[in-house]
Amino acid sequence: MKLHNKSTREKQIVQRHWLNAHDAGYHKSMGNRQIQMIAIGGSIGTGLFLGTGVGLEMAGPALALVYLVCGIFSFFILRALGELVLHRPTSGSFVSYTREFLGEKASYVVGWMYFLNWAMTGIADITAVALYMRYWGTFSEVPQWLFALFALGVVASINMIGIKWFAEIEFWFALIKVTAISLFLITGLVFLGIGTLMTGNTTGLHLITENGGMFPHNLLPAVVLVQGVIFAFSGIELIGTAAGECQEPEKVLPKAINNVIWRIGFFYVGSVLMLVLLLPWNIYQAGQSPFVTCFSKLGVPYVSNIMNVVVLTAALSSLNSGLYSTGRILRSLSMGGSAPKFMKKMNKQHVPYSGILVTCGIYIIGVLLNYLIPSRVFEIVLKIASLGIISSWGFIIVCQMHLRKAIHAGRAKPISFKMPGAPFTSWLTLAFLLSVVIMMALDYPNGTWTIATVPILAMLLVLGWCGLRKHTRAVKQEQKNHEARNLDKIKPATAD
Repeated sequence: MKLHNKSTREKQIVQRHWLNAHDAGYHKSMGNRQIQMIAIGGSIGTGLFLGTGVGLEMAGPALALVYLVCGIFSFFILRALGELVLHRPTSGSFVSYTREFLGEKASYVVGWMYFLNWAMTGIADITAVALYMRYWGTFSEVPQWLFALFALGVVASINMIGIKWFAEIEFWFALIKVTAISLFLITGLVFLGIGTLMTGNTTGLHLITENGGMFPHNLLPAVVLVQGVIFAFSGIELIGTAAGECQEPEKVLPKAINNVIWRIGFFYVGSVLMLVLLLPWNIYQAGQSPFVTCFSKLGVPYVSNIMNVVVLTAALSSLNSGLYSTGRILRSLSMGGSAPKFMKKMNKQHVPYSGILVTCGIYIIGVLLNYLIPSRVFEIVLKIASLGIISSWGFIIVCQMHLRKAIHAGRAKPISFKMPGAPFTSWLTLAFLLSVVIMMALDYPNGTWTIATVPILAMLLVLGWCGLRKHTRAVKQEQKNHEARNLDKIKPATAD
């Protein structure tokens, strides 16, 4: 393999030292148990517990195939992220990798788009928590805003105390979700074995064939549904952020990432197939969890209360993850000059509290706005959040492609944990993400209006970059001084 010229390699070594310094202050406290559950929790959320009802109503049993296709591309994205993590574990995740391979401007764009995703998603999560709590009659008279504020206070406190608390709470949140789905699948298998539900309806494949087959509404609804399903997997990239605070990331993360694909197949595809084998797919409706519908038909007592606990857990888990990831991402942006200087601050527990507090402020404003804006506008806001996750995933793939080029040119060490089928699968995944954007644009009115906001977002990003110019220049000068001080020190270690 032909090595790059010596001076360039020396500068790249110093640059990586500089980037690694951005992680100074974090505690590597996450163990294998927490990482494994965070990987699971990132791929299981309200999209499965509640969104499956909408999907079944729109596409019928074909929803299982949509979940499978989206799950495969989510796996490719995770494997691309895995290459980057093994190259250089960092809490800045794809923001830091974008800075390394594409420059500060690109890092600025992807970081703030990702923040937009979690800011908007968190507004929905905090509102959902309040609504789920008021489901129980005992709390029906309690003001909604009080539950939202209390939930935010609890989750923010967990994040402020330290990484161990976040990891442990997220472990139990994920365990509750996994247990609920596992119990459903076990119960479903029992009734499939018996062959008859308590209502007297027979179970099996005939419930699919006798109700329009796999595509009861033809192929188009299933294709359109892809744009909604892909966001059910948003959060899988959280494992990249957790890598910076993980013990032995080179050993733990490949296993966690590889397990994601079978978990998606088992929990998402398996759950949908079980639902349509136990009851006709047209019984499930939007606005109601299909698991509640199915459990009710199976005669399981207290099913509504049980599932309300599960979806409440999913919303709290998402809120918890949002605060965790935005705190680290905003600090990484600040370290590179792409966010205000105060956001790099950490407390005594080694937590980037400034970014977390900024996100909490957005969430509080979101609770107030939720009382004022109509539901359609709120849905558009959530679709804007989806642009953030698409751009983040796209940048992960592009950075992985640049890493491969750097390895080929001898500017980076080879990685043993490689993305299967790359670079073909890298280009294929980018094409898939582009097709999701196109489908959003054609989904009138909400999707169309969402894409129409892109020029506005671009203008805001430009204004933000201009406002941060002074801080960016200071960081660039600091980096130049770092290079000047350290180039002579690493010359004997040019083998890197």
